[in-house]
Amino acid sequence: MGSEGSSVVVPRSFRLLEELERGEKGIGDGTVSYGMDDADDIYMQSWTGTIIGPPGTVHEGRIYQLKLFCGKDYPDNPPSVRFQTRINITCVNQETGAVDPHSFPMLANWQRECTMEDILMQLKKEMMSPQNRKLAQPAEGNEDGRIEQKGLVLRCCVM
Repeated sequence: MGSEGSSVVVPRSFRLLEELERGEKGIGDGTVSYGMDDADDIYMQSWTGTIIGPPGTVHEGRIYQLKLFCGKDYPDNPPSVRFQTRINITCVNQETGAVDPHSFPMLANWQRECTMEDILMQLKKEMMSPQNRKLAQPAEGNEDGRIEQKGLVLRCCVM
């Protein structure tokens, strides 16, 4: 009755609250999780994700930490995604840890219905792909260049 083609657009804040609730409950087999960085962030922009490396790959047993940043235009546009943990896969910039949207189809062809959970699950699948499953990986515990600058404290003394 005239409602063909129309759909309800869920507001950004409601969408992010749904994702937060889902992330807090745990996802699937427990090898992927995510949550907010700061409970006081009223814009719900900064998130942390975790992927446990899939079995049967060079990633097995490794725990990968990621940062996801949902700008004010999320979910209409994808979040920026960056690995905190060093990883060698074809869609990640080795210097910055940023997931390259041009090399990661989910970000390149972003649809509003996609979620942070979908991104993490797809990155896990990317680790299992033939081109990535056997790539040599950086030594574990090598995250020096990826520390967030927001918590940086400078100390100086006056002589």
